[in-house]
Amino acid sequence: MHFSYIAKKISGEEIKGVMDAKDKFDLARMLRQQDYFLVSCKEESGKKSLLHFRSLLGRVSISEKMFFSRNISIMISAGVSIARSLDILCRQTKNKSFKKIIISLADNIKKGNTLSESMKIYPKIFPPFFTAMVKVGEESGNLSESLRLIGEQLERDHTLRKKIKGALVYPAIIITAMVGIGILMLIYVVPTLVSTFQELGVDLPISTRIVIATSNSLLNYPLVFVAALFILASLLLFFFRSQKGRYLMSNILMRLPLFSSLVKKINSARTARTLSSLISAGVDILNALTITKDVLTNYKYQEVIQRARDDIQKGMPISESFKKASNVYPILVGEMMAVGEETGKLSEMLLRIAGFYEDEVAETTKNMSTIIEPILMVIIGAVVGFFAVSMIKPMYSMVNNM
Repeated sequence: MHFSYIAKKISGEEIKGVMDAKDKFDLARMLRQQDYFLVSCKEESGKKSLLHFRSLLGRVSISEKMFFSRNISIMISAGVSIARSLDILCRQTKNKSFKKIIISLADNIKKGNTLSESMKIYPKIFPPFFTAMVKVGEESGNLSESLRLIGEQLERDHTLRKKIKGALVYPAIIITAMVGIGILMLIYVVPTLVSTFQELGVDLPISTRIVIATSNSLLNYPLVFVAALFILASLLLFFFRSQKGRYLMSNILMRLPLFSSLVKKINSARTARTLSSLISAGVDILNALTITKDVLTNYKYQEVIQRARDDIQKGMPISESFKKASNVYPILVGEMMAVGEETGKLSEMLLRIAGFYEDEVAETTKNMSTIIEPILMVIIGAVVGFFAVSMIKPMYSMVNNM
């Protein structure tokens, strides 16, 4: 649902905007996270809602956000006003959805709103991490530096994602090729063998019946077959995007022998760098932990961050929570954080942790294809073996009956 809303701070500061939320209670919760209280809201419908929906969900890549934050940082440090900087960036941006959002930001700035307030209208494009850093920069008078830090954070995150995706290209190609060959065999090879089996009246085992039924479905009802696969894929995608599905996926990834170590390194690097950026920008530790929790997608890590936040409110040091979660975060993370707290250089120590685990991820992903290759060979062998046995077994029965 898409709501137009009016919200206020305790100080009386008012903001108007449009936001995507499940219902008005979800809208109020999201606004409370931004220190605003919902005054009134109205569900949008019709053309205006559709245009905003497209603008809100228009894909804006990390590289585009990186370009945005870096360039506006440079222009502000050179003495260019925020409104004029946004106008210049608008002309340089090719992404139509992002262009509309930048125009909206510039209009809000000209009306007297701050940049952080204007960005909060588009939480899908500018997440809490982004707006919190900008807000701190505005309050400290060092907005240019905050935007530069955002650019660095986005660059590191972009690099990390590229390395992970690069490591998955090889297995994706192999699996795609295997599926393609399987479909061709079901269309051209299986029907030929089936006609032979039918002529000779051979008893077919269950595995052969499964292969034949799949082949018949593909040949006789291709649209139904494709639709069924599409529906199944959509249901699985919907499930794994739900809270229960994401929690299940988090547990699976943490238990897979090959991926558990990589998941720990990726989440350790992301946690450390996000916390480091927020703390160095001047965000208080509780708010920094809340934002870091939103940045992470794995529920296991979100639970640890939430416990750390609760423990800090009880007067415990942040490192204690990470030491207790040694099954999720490597022991080194908690120990290095403890050293950072003792020396008063927590932000610098977190930055070192992030750099270390980012290098570890780079090294692991570099060798990923070598590690995955034997596993893929076993999977391919199992699939080929199942197909071969399914087709050859009736032939042996046929020969024995002769």
